[in-house]
Amino acid sequence: MARKDQFVVGLDLGSTKTCALVCQPGEGGKLQVAGFGVAESKGWRKSVIVNLDLTVLALKKAVEAAETAAGISIASAYVGVAGTHIKGVNSRGAVGLGKTPGATGAVTPDDILKVLQAARGVTLPQDREIVYPEPQDYVLDSQEGIRNPVGMSGARLEANVHLITGSSTALRNVVTAANLAGIKVLDTVYEPFASAAACLTADERELGVALVDIGGGSTDMIVYSQGSVRHTASIPVGGEHFTNDIAVGLRTTIPEAERVKRSWAERESDDTPGGLLEVPSVGERPARVVSYAILDEIIQPRTIELLELIHDELERSGQIRQLGAGLILVGGGAEQGGLLPLAEQTLGLPVRLGRCTGLENMDENLAGPEYATLVGLVVYGNRRRLLRDSKETGLMAKLWRALQGKGGAA
Repeated sequence: MARKDQFVVGLDLGSTKTCALVCQPGEGGKLQVAGFGVAESKGWRKSVIVNLDLTVLALKKAVEAAETAAGISIASAYVGVAGTHIKGVNSRGAVGLGKTPGATGAVTPDDILKVLQAARGVTLPQDREIVYPEPQDYVLDSQEGIRNPVGMSGARLEANVHLITGSSTALRNVVTAANLAGIKVLDTVYEPFASAAACLTADERELGVALVDIGGGSTDMIVYSQGSVRHTASIPVGGEHFTNDIAVGLRTTIPEAERVKRSWAERESDDTPGGLLEVPSVGERPARVVSYAILDEIIQPRTIELLELIHDELERSGQIRQLGAGLILVGGGAEQGGLLPLAEQTLGLPVRLGRCTGLENMDENLAGPEYATLVGLVVYGNRRRLLRDSKETGLMAKLWRALQGKGGAA
């Protein structure tokens, strides 16, 4: 049995469901699933908390289920954040290497720390803060695209960094909800970044790939090229919008619309026969029988709208022609029936569903795209744990603290 401090916990607070996953290190250092809990989310609208009490209640239910399965109490966790308040911006920092202006010198690890901290020094509005800074590459004098400049000589070192920023209020409310549920937040992690840790290979990041997370309140995106993050964005359309369209179009309740949406998706993916579905009406009106063809007429326009918004965002990123590995879909809305072929047709890219790796003894449900963020949070957290357990004064530990804005001192 692993020590309690070796357990890694991820919390995914979404607009439709709240999930908790507890993992422990197994043989060979690979994580094993120890406990999993899920509860219906309450208190969210458009991917931000609007009722703190309901959010905490859902979180406690998910955590208690995971604790019971794992046989431990959860004290701390890595928590995912996403939504339209998240924005990405590219930044560049620079430092001189010689002791006098224009003089040359060899790049040292301390120079890396200084230039990364300089790249973080962008002026942000008072209501925004950095969620995560991701180094892209370095420029030494006029030589660009350097991955690791340590030991190389030059007069001026620059670092290109992608900064993921978010609303301070929205981020603080997520942390507050976790704290009120008795959980210390070890780090807030941009959800597509976490999903990428669980679903993407190094080759895909190098070749160029876009990971798109279709959540309840929004669709969030991260684009990789040449091994680094090049673009992040959030689109204000998610699974809830599809559910609302069905509720209005069929004049039924939101819970029934969600059930109908899932039935439609399962029918499309399994290609089962039969074309009718009974839908309860609102109030005292009798239930009606509708065809799947009518559902398709309601859902397809919203699907095309979302795909066109994704295409526009990829064009805006300037990376759409560098996506050799295509598009990876994750999130609860990724398994919507007929989405993959329509996405390939609309975007002109190869598209596949994300599958999670990195954990042992995962069942098919947990390994699917719906839980990519949750699995990614513990994969990310385990990397942090291994880094923490290694030499705290090592370069990688110093770099991590520099990126998190905590300085390079041991």
